[in-house]
Amino acid sequence: MDNIKIGIIGGSGLYKMDALQNVEKISVSTPFGFPSDKLIAGTLEGTPVVFLPRHGRNHYLLPTELPFRANIYALKSLGVEYIISASAVGSLQEHIKPVDMVVPDQFIDRTRHRIDTFFGEGIVAHIGFGDPICPTLAKILGDAVADLNLEGVDLHRGGTYVCMEGPAFSTKAESKLYRSWDASIIGMTNLQEAKLAREAEMAYATLALVTDYDCWHPDHDSVTVEMVIGNLQKNAANAQQVIRSVVKSLAEQQPKSIAHDALKYAILTPKDQISKTTREKLALLLDKYFDV
Repeated sequence: MDNIKIGIIGGSGLYKMDALQNVEKISVSTPFGFPSDKLIAGTLEGTPVVFLPRHGRNHYLLPTELPFRANIYALKSLGVEYIISASAVGSLQEHIKPVDMVVPDQFIDRTRHRIDTFFGEGIVAHIGFGDPICPTLAKILGDAVADLNLEGVDLHRGGTYVCMEGPAFSTKAESKLYRSWDASIIGMTNLQEAKLAREAEMAYATLALVTDYDCWHPDHDSVTVEMVIGNLQKNAANAQQVIRSVVKSLAEQQPKSIAHDALKYAILTPKDQISKTTREKLALLLDKYFDV
C-alpha cells in the first residue's frame, strides 16, 4: 500500500488506533535502518492513513533510541504529506492542566545525543525552521479539538514545547528555568520529528496531551503512577477522536503547507558534486529537484 497522504505517530499511551479498518502491517526498510515498528496502514473515516507507534507497540525504545530518520523516511516512502504527532507531555504552566491538549507552535531543543538531519555525507542543506510547526495543519488540529468540546479538556493553541533528552525527568532547577523562558510544555521526542519532517517536505503538527505537571509544581510529588496511567488512558481516547476529525478534514481538503517546498532553495551542494551513494540514499528527497 502506498500513496497514503496522512501519517499518525502515536506516543506514550497511544499504541494503536482502534477505529482503523482494513488494517495491513507493512515492514519498511530505509537507508537509515528500520522504523520503530511495522507501519500499520488502513482506513480511518474511509480515508487511507498510516499509523506508527513511536516507541514500538510494546514501548521498548527510549526517546534517545528512537530511529527518527527511519521513522520519517518510512512514512515519506508511502507518500505521506501530513503528519499528526500525538505526544504525552508535562505542563510547565499552572493554567495548562492534566488531560488538556496543546497545539504548540515553537520548540526549544535541550537534547544532546541525537541525529536530526538527513543531510551530510557530502551534501549540505539548510531548511528554514523559524516556524517549526505547519501553521495550516496546526489550525486544522486545533479546530478539531475545539469542535469536539471534550469533557474536562481545555485547548491551548500555540506555546513552546521544550524537548529534553531524558529518560530521566527534569530537575526542579531545570523545570523552573524552562518556566522562566515562558515555555508551555515539556516532552522528549517531537523536535527531531519536526526537523526531519520539514527536510522531507511533510507538514507536521503536534497534538500534545498533558499527563501531569512537571516537577516545578508544588503538588508534583503527590502524583502517583496510577494517576499518570489514568491520564494517559484518557488522553489516548480523546486523541483518537481528535485524529479522526482531523483525518476527515484533510480528506475533504488537502491544504498547501510551508513544508511542501522546504528544500526548494535549501540544498547548497551542486548536484554534480554529490556522490552517487549519497544521491541514491536520499533519492526520495532529492529526485523532485535533481533529474535522475
